[in-house]
Amino acid sequence: MKKKFLSTAFSISLLAGVGLVMAADAPPAPKARPTPSSRDPNTPGYVTAKEVPDGAVPPADADGNFIIGPTHTRAPEMNVREGVPQGMVVNLSMKSTDSKIYPGIMREPKTFGAIDPTDPVKLNVTTSHPAPYTRKVGVYIPKQYVPGTAAPFIVGADGIDGSLFKALDNLIAEHKVPVMIGISIGNGSGDAQGSERGLEYDTMSGLYAEFVEKEVLPFVESECKVKLTKNPDGRATMGCSSGASCALIMAWYHPDLYHRVLSFSGTFVNQQWPYNAETPHGAWGFHESLIANTPAKPLRIWMEVGDRDLLNPNVMKDNMHDWVVANENTAKALAGKGYHYQFVFAKNAGHCDGAMKQQTLPEALEYVWKGYPVEGIQPK
Repeated sequence: MKKKFLSTAFSISLLAGVGLVMAADAPPAPKARPTPSSRDPNTPGYVTAKEVPDGAVPPADADGNFIIGPTHTRAPEMNVREGVPQGMVVNLSMKSTDSKIYPGIMREPKTFGAIDPTDPVKLNVTTSHPAPYTRKVGVYIPKQYVPGTAAPFIVGADGIDGSLFKALDNLIAEHKVPVMIGISIGNGSGDAQGSERGLEYDTMSGLYAEFVEKEVLPFVESECKVKLTKNPDGRATMGCSSGASCALIMAWYHPDLYHRVLSFSGTFVNQQWPYNAETPHGAWGFHESLIANTPAKPLRIWMEVGDRDLLNPNVMKDNMHDWVVANENTAKALAGKGYHYQFVFAKNAGHCDGAMKQQTLPEALEYVWKGYPVEGIQPK
């Protein structure tokens, strides 16, 4: 394991590693999928949503459904500001050989999965096997952090997220969010069924949250000389695509560990592998049955989907691979159970859209952390 110190937070665009289901059993690889057509936020069956002025975002204290766009104005908090204290970023590496939970797998290049002949919603992968990986972890430590104190924190997926760190510099300075640690955890490589990333992010269980709790957080505390709160109300998860479904999965299966969730283009679709009869449709099950049939959990959720988000990019004609429908239905299910949530439908935005993230991330963070004590400000 190694570490490298940088003097200030830096800006790197995350928005990588989309969670797609691969189809066909062997080469040749499928053709590039067409760009999804734009979906109308007022489509029958979608949630009723309030449209905010173009270029604006919803209020950071408002629950419910909102429509933004098509102009994605970069939020001022996404710029480096003179006089604002800038946090330090520590870069760490974790090797699969040191993990007891995720020793590593991979799917052979140019091989995919085959639809199960007895179950059209199930994908069989026969070319996945053990393989090592090195995982990058970036830790943002705000200038205002007092050594020895137990800090709230946010855990993000898919690697170093400099845009998150930059937003935190400004939001912390403005007293809009608490003084928190930011932890960006790289995935174990690959994508979708049969890959390490797919295993970590798309599996409907508490295992990834347990991996973070048992292996990542103690490592971060040791290497960075910080202390992380044990209070689930002071812990948040975030991600994009399968990283976003992972964020909700972490909090859903471990509300004892996390209460706050931030999701961009959540992969709430049928992508789990290996198959699990208890959750046969993977993260599609959130809005299909799990949320409605489970007592409400103490979660606060911000979520977004783009009007040109992913639409059935595979040969599994199971009607469970439309990212817009999945997110719309998840918002509907959350509303039905009385959750505190904010759902943003972004016009003129694709999957994990960069311009959209630059516009919405500060407001999303502020919404997610509402109700948590901020220095000098009493929670409403």
